[in-house]
Amino acid sequence: MSNKTLNLSHELYEYLLSISLRESPVLHELRQEAVNHPLGKMQISADQAQFLALLIKLMGVKKILEIGVFMGYSSTAMALALPEEGKLIACDINEDFTAIAKGYWQKAQVDHKITLHLAPALETLDKLILHDEKETFDFIFIDADKSNYDNYYEKSLQLLRKGGLIAIDNVLWYGKVADVNINDNRTKKIRDFNTKLAQDSRIDLSLIPIGDGLTLAMKK
Repeated sequence: MSNKTLNLSHELYEYLLSISLRESPVLHELRQEAVNHPLGKMQISADQAQFLALLIKLMGVKKILEIGVFMGYSSTAMALALPEEGKLIACDINEDFTAIAKGYWQKAQVDHKITLHLAPALETLDKLILHDEKETFDFIFIDADKSNYDNYYEKSLQLLRKGGLIAIDNVLWYGKVADVNINDNRTKKIRDFNTKLAQDSRIDLSLIPIGDGLTLAMKK
């Protein structure tokens, strides 16, 4: 939920983008639409989306699960990185936002790779588990309601193959997780979640200070 990488000056961030961002015209158009939207900060940063796309290419990913679509920037970027036969399952509950996303999937000509499940994500994950989708996903991106991060993570581990990667957004939560004086419910949930993953022997772990903090968890 941050459209720029945490704690970089405006000048340095713009320089970073100027010498590294390779954004397709469709992604650029979508990013500009989000800038003008009242909830545009919910979109991941362009450099973060490009990083996810690079990981997908490096890993040879063919099957992705996305939990939280918003206006579709991350799903579009990830679908563009997939091979032609690749598949992305997208989970969200908001018809208005996902209608925007579907329009950009079509513009980017990746709509044939994406299947949208418009339902509570936990219900969708349970159905995928029930329908023999366990350990079939190569890559999972979690960027939805923070109170359910732990539930999404546990179900994602069941769906992820060994050696697959879960990427989890907003784990630095605007720096609030490091402030002992901030103890609202969402901050505490993310703080507890971060502590859990740091101690989880089922994964290899790295937290990247890109966007609002991105945890990478590889299933052993």
